[in-house]
Amino acid sequence: MAATAGVNGRLLKEVAVVQKDDASGVTATLVTEGQLRHLKGSIQGPSGSPYEGGVFEIDIHIPIEYPFEPPKMKFLTKVWHPNISSQTGAICLDILKDQWSPALTIKTALLSLLALMCSPEPGDPQDAEVAKMYMGNREEFDRTAKFWTESYAKPSSKEDAISRVCEMGFDRESARNALEKHSWNESAAVNALLGGA
Repeated sequence: MAATAGVNGRLLKEVAVVQKDDASGVTATLVTEGQLRHLKGSIQGPSGSPYEGGVFEIDIHIPIEYPFEPPKMKFLTKVWHPNISSQTGAICLDILKDQWSPALTIKTALLSLLALMCSPEPGDPQDAEVAKMYMGNREEFDRTAKFWTESYAKPSSKEDAISRVCEMGFDRESARNALEKHSWNESAAVNALLGGA
């Protein structure tokens, strides 16, 4: 029981450290208040990279054996990168596997993902198709990665969200009310409008 309390205390401190740091370009928050083993991280796309201007969300599950086992991380935001699956968001990064150390933290892992976005390792790919493009046609890779960043990682404005819901046949006032009620989650708003909730 004491070991669990120690791990929980460590996790709370780790999350607090990441949340206080505005300069690093990474964040982590609890998905559900009081549930320390499931976090949502985010990474600001590094400037000068094809991911610049994007915000990439990461699903983080903390195993029971943490910190002796690495956190389980995967990208929720679609990203075109040799070391990240374009289909599942799975990540190929040594510190999330056999190079993990109990001295590392959630922030260290997120910063390592940020570094990976700046410096892909196509020789050890998670997505062979992307790695092949990266090595064979860097210009096309950069264009595709920028397009994916624009399409999947750029935060859209509230007006854009209202317009997209209106395109589905709902009036502007109903669309805005549903989006506000559901924290601007378009899928939840549309489901509520369709179900009348």
